[in-house]
Amino acid sequence: MSLKTKLRKLTVASIMSIAVVPTMAQDLIARQAPIDRKNKAVEQMSLKKIAEKENLENPASDLYAEWENKRTHASYVVPDNYKIDLRGFHMPTTSRVITSNFGPRWGRQHKGIDIKVYIGDTIRAAFSGKVRIVRYEAKGYGKYVIIRHNNGLETYYGHMSKQLVAENQIVKAGQPIGLGGNTGRSTGSHLHFETRLCGLAINPALMFDFKNQDVTGDFYTYRKASNAAESLQANSLRGKNDQHGYKREDVQGKAANATVNKTDAPAQTEEKPTAANTDIRWYKVTTGDTVESVARKNGISVETLCRLNRIGRYAKLTGGSLLRCS
Repeated sequence: MSLKTKLRKLTVASIMSIAVVPTMAQDLIARQAPIDRKNKAVEQMSLKKIAEKENLENPASDLYAEWENKRTHASYVVPDNYKIDLRGFHMPTTSRVITSNFGPRWGRQHKGIDIKVYIGDTIRAAFSGKVRIVRYEAKGYGKYVIIRHNNGLETYYGHMSKQLVAENQIVKAGQPIGLGGNTGRSTGSHLHFETRLCGLAINPALMFDFKNQDVTGDFYTYRKASNAAESLQANSLRGKNDQHGYKREDVQGKAANATVNKTDAPAQTEEKPTAANTDIRWYKVTTGDTVESVARKNGISVETLCRLNRIGRYAKLTGGSLLRCS
């Protein structure tokens, strides 16, 4: 073979090898692409699992630096503005009757709202979350539960007759967490319900519409600058009404007893206090007491006793509870 022929063959081989290199590189990239996508998917799943685990251990960890069960009111830095996700909610009770608003009451600040429930009524978690506190406070909340949620809120449920959950337990929205009661500093069976953001009490009426058994929207944005004004407006729209009677309602929102308004509703006449009885008087219920017997013992009408304590004429009284008599 001549030198010229050898050079020609060598040139052709070189050209072919150069042409093959990009093709091989493309094949390698093509084979590597599915592997890269799989690795990326695995990485995303790992990050998601880490985030889910963190939320289980410490819900809303972006707001709360730690998880602890010691302090009832654990305070943290409250953001000036914070968007709260209200989707996936469940009403804590089927009752539609608000008996006391959020705000000033009896010379001090009422940090939540009171909803009329009866002893034994089911109380449910408002959102999914983790139970932080299960405790009893004789001069305050009575038997109460606090749950922290991933949307940043902590919800408080007070004066229950029984707690059905334990601290550090994971709960789902709508899960029973306790039974309605009259424990602690309470003058009649009801649910004291609070919503707090980083320890700051926010009016639940800004987010929950108990009369319509719904939330006010998919989201609520807390704004420090306008919260007070918004709270007053929420009370006027979704707070306590001026009716004296209570109407017990079931899951469908219908009266469980159609005669409640006729038999249990106190008359709307009010007795004006005189100079002699302007001081508040309290009566401690003893076993066997009825609304009528307590009224008779304290020299007031049944209607007045019912009005002062927001109870019905035939309400069942619990021994040891306090009734306001003036």
